[in-house]
Amino acid sequence: MRGPRPDGTQRVRLDFAVEALDVVALDTARSDGLLAGYDLMSPYVWQRDGRLNLLVRVLPNPLGPDQPTGVIYAGTSTDGLTFTMQAEPAIAPGPEDNDAGGVEDPTVVFSGDKVLVFYTGVERGRAQGSLLVAQGRNITGLTKQQVLLKAPEGEGNIKEASVAKGADGRYRLFYEYAREIRPGVSASRIGMALAETMEGPWTAGDDPFTVREDAWDNWHLSTGPILSRPGEPHVMFYNGATLDARWRIGWIAFDENFESVVDRCIEPLVVPPPPQLRSGTDIAFAASCLDLHDAIHLYYSLEDRVLRRATLARLVPG
Repeated sequence: MRGPRPDGTQRVRLDFAVEALDVVALDTARSDGLLAGYDLMSPYVWQRDGRLNLLVRVLPNPLGPDQPTGVIYAGTSTDGLTFTMQAEPAIAPGPEDNDAGGVEDPTVVFSGDKVLVFYTGVERGRAQGSLLVAQGRNITGLTKQQVLLKAPEGEGNIKEASVAKGADGRYRLFYEYAREIRPGVSASRIGMALAETMEGPWTAGDDPFTVREDAWDNWHLSTGPILSRPGEPHVMFYNGATLDARWRIGWIAFDENFESVVDRCIEPLVVPPPPQLRSGTDIAFAASCLDLHDAIHLYYSLEDRVLRRATLARLVPG
């Protein structure tokens, strides 16, 4: 059943429910305790060859002026909740200037027998973030390749990549970028680029959707993972926030080629609990999802410091 929504989208009776919330823990054999006591963000989890894999952004808290804004570590798991981490980084900052300030927001895609990791590279002076790619036969042997997208004049900090394939065979690359809303005031938005292959070249298109003035996502938007099932709309579990950066996780649905929005949540799907510390931030931020068919595992961070997994159910209209 279709019908108009208050925001103008065409409802297709799509909805999700949160069935469980679980803590995601990292086990490391490093003698220096790295990862324990550090902030953890952007958990990208995927399944391959019978095991679950993780890439995660790690950074110290407080962050010193000369410390990178992120280092990307890898791990594996059998249950999707406790990951055994590798001792050395999968992607480390530098030595090139375009990511010497930090590496963030990993996203894994596969192209034939190659592993591609899209990630944010923060330049040495921390003034700009660009979208970069590393590739290899596996996560332990990645080689940095190139800058995929760099912000044009008036925009900044391209990050948080999500990749999906349309029915027309072309690939869509969604990303967060900063747009100046008025002089001296910027807000995060979601952009989209298209390519014939995942290696590019990528051509920027129109933004796929925007903020809603009277909703929980009225100021900031950031990309999240995409759920694609045959015969169903593509769904992005995206991140939205108010002016004071209270981030929540919602969802939005697209047609087969991401040309129009066919449904969008009214209320957020995941709302963070009150911060444990007064210094904590009011943030829940989605990074990846696993489609298990009878359930969906959505991996996200809380307060930009700890990892969680939500088990979602796709609700079928009665």
